[in-house]
Amino acid sequence: RHTFWQYRRENPQTKVGDPPPDGLPGFNSGVLLLNLEAMRKSKLYNQLLEPTTVQKLTEKYHFKGHLGDQDFFTMVGMEHPELFHVLDCTWNRQLCTWWRDHGYSDVFDQYFQCEGEVKIYHGNCNTPIPED
Repeated sequence: RHTFWQYRRENPQTKVGDPPPDGLPGFNSGVLLLNLEAMRKSKLYNQLLEPTTVQKLTEKYHFKGHLGDQDFFTMVGMEHPELFHVLDCTWNRQLCTWWRDHGYSDVFDQYFQCEGEVKIYHGNCNTPIPED
């Protein structure tokens, strides 16, 4: 959400940066399944790798990411969500609560909510992993 603040201000009806299940919150690449064969064969995906295409996307979304693959997949997912099969949150249960205390307390729970039996914990923000 914070990464897209300018785009969201210019496009107030957008789902970009909105929480699940109806929004496009972006990706955390802590856990990914990649179908490398399909990616190599996809004309669309390979066009999206072109520097000029990446530049157009970064300009459109005013994107100034710093997280490498995670930022790339997030930008591409805003344009082409059909390229991704999103795993449910139990496969990458993020534990970081930093955003709750730094400007997003009003919407934090909408992003942080994750129902179901956790399969993989992600101790982002140096958050300890539960021992259970």
